[in-house]
Amino acid sequence: MAIADTIRTEMTTAWKAGNNQRRDALRLVIAALENARIDLGHPLTDEDTTKVLQKEAKQRRDSITEFSAANRMDLVAKEQGELEAIVEFLPQQMSDDELRTIVREVIEEAGATSAADIGKVMRPLMARIAGRADGGAANAIAREILADS
Repeated sequence: MAIADTIRTEMTTAWKAGNNQRRDALRLVIAALENARIDLGHPLTDEDTTKVLQKEAKQRRDSITEFSAANRMDLVAKEQGELEAIVEFLPQQMSDDELRTIVREVIEEAGATSAADIGKVMRPLMARIAGRADGGAANAIAREILADS
């Protein structure tokens, strides 16, 4: 079953169970998927769906950071609930150790020697970790490793 179909099924299940927070979060995700389908002009593949889910998760994480800074814990809780519903449908995330290993491999393959070479590293790195790790975390690890070399 496609990821989008699973999300629709889960939304219906949450609705029938009376879990309004989950239902509403999944409705937002379904709307984002539909908007992406319209923008692309074709049905979404699982890869397209994963990209949309990653974008939605990043928006929630950014909102949580902003709302925390503003001491709006009610909105933090709402965004956290939405984030949990979204993350459930993303591929299994890499551990920091796995990510660090892949970053080192890509740095070696790209022949990068300093932080100035970050551009040579990030493109192949993002292709390799697509959907399984946060790009910001990967960038931070790459910069850390390149700074040490």
